[in-house]
Amino acid sequence: MFVVMAGGASEADINGVKSHILSEGMTPFDHQGTERVVIAVVGEIGPRRQRLIDRLSALPGVETVTRISRPFKLTSREFHPEDTVVRVLNATIGDGSLTVMAGPCSVESREQLFETADSVAANGATILRGGAFKPRTSPYTFQGLGVEALRYLAEARERTGLPVVTEVMEPNQVDIVQEYADILQVGTRNMQNYSLLTAVGRVARPVMLKRGYGATVEEWLMAAEYIVSSGNPNVILCERGIRTFETYTRNTMDLAAVPLLHHLTHLPVIVDPSHATGKRWLVKPMALAGVAAGADGVMVEVHPRPEEALSDGEQSLTLEQFRSMMSALVPIHAQVRHLHGDPLPSAPALGVGGASGH
Repeated sequence: MFVVMAGGASEADINGVKSHILSEGMTPFDHQGTERVVIAVVGEIGPRRQRLIDRLSALPGVETVTRISRPFKLTSREFHPEDTVVRVLNATIGDGSLTVMAGPCSVESREQLFETADSVAANGATILRGGAFKPRTSPYTFQGLGVEALRYLAEARERTGLPVVTEVMEPNQVDIVQEYADILQVGTRNMQNYSLLTAVGRVARPVMLKRGYGATVEEWLMAAEYIVSSGNPNVILCERGIRTFETYTRNTMDLAAVPLLHHLTHLPVIVDPSHATGKRWLVKPMALAGVAAGADGVMVEVHPRPEEALSDGEQSLTLEQFRSMMSALVPIHAQVRHLHGDPLPSAPALGVGGASGH
C-alpha cells in the first residue's frame, strides 16, 4: 500500500508515519514528488491490512492510504510518477535524450577494444559496452579475459570519455567489477539470481537489468524491485528478446514491452537488437523500431572484424554499419522522444493486477 501525505505535511508527520510502519514490522520507502510525499509500505501484511490502513489514515499529515494491486511497488509509476533519470559521468539515461551503448560482445584484446571504442565514440555512442566475464552456453567457448578486460575497459573510458557498462555474473564479482565499471549489467541468465540482485542493489553504481529470455514483464519488474528495495534506485531495463517458437531469429524482440513498461514503471528502458535477432543485418531495423516505439536508447554489439570475433560475431555490426545505423537512428528519435507520455490505461486494460498487494 501507499501512504499519500498531505501537501502541507511536516517532516515530523512524515517521520511519524515511517515510525509507525517500522513498529508494525514493515519497511517504509518515501518518495518526494513534485507536490507531496508518497510512502510505500513494503512487507507481508496478511489479515491486518484493514487495521493498518485505518491506523495510518488517522495519523497527522496523512491524506490517503491507497492499496496497490500490482506486486511491484517501488518500481511502479503509482509510487514514483516522474521518470527516473540515471546520470553517470557525462551520460544521462531517461531524460529524453538518446542513449547508445555500443562496443564488442567480448573484450578480446586491448587493441580490438580501443579500435572499437574510438570508432563508436566518434559516431555518437554515449556509453561503451564490453564483456569481461562471459556466460556462454558451451563451457568450451571463449569465457572472457576477466579482470584484464576490466582494466582495458577502464583505459578505454579514459581514452574516449565514455562511461563503461559490463556484466557481473555472481555476487563475489560485484566489488571488483564496480571498481572498474560505471554501470553493472545483470544478464538474461541472471535476471532471477536474487542474491546477485540484492548485491548490486547495495552498491553506488547504476544497474542495467536485462530481461530473462523466458520472463514476463511482471517477473522482470519484480527482479528490478529486488535491486531498488535493496537501496539502489538507478536501474535501467533492457529488452533483449524473449524465447518463442520462432527459430529464424535468435530471440523474439518484444517491441510492445517498451511502451508498456513506460506506462507501468518510471525506470528507463533500452533495447538490445543484437541479442534479440542474432543477425547483423536485422540489428539496424530493429534498433530503429525500438526507438520508434519509445525506447530511451539501444545497446548494440560492434566489432572491427566480426568474422574474427571470439563471440557473437554473426550479430555484431561492423564499424561502418554502426555509423550507418546512427545516421538513421538520430532523426527517428527526434520525432518520437515524447512518445511514452501517453495517458496511463487502467490496470484491467493492461492485463495485470491479479496479484494481491502489500
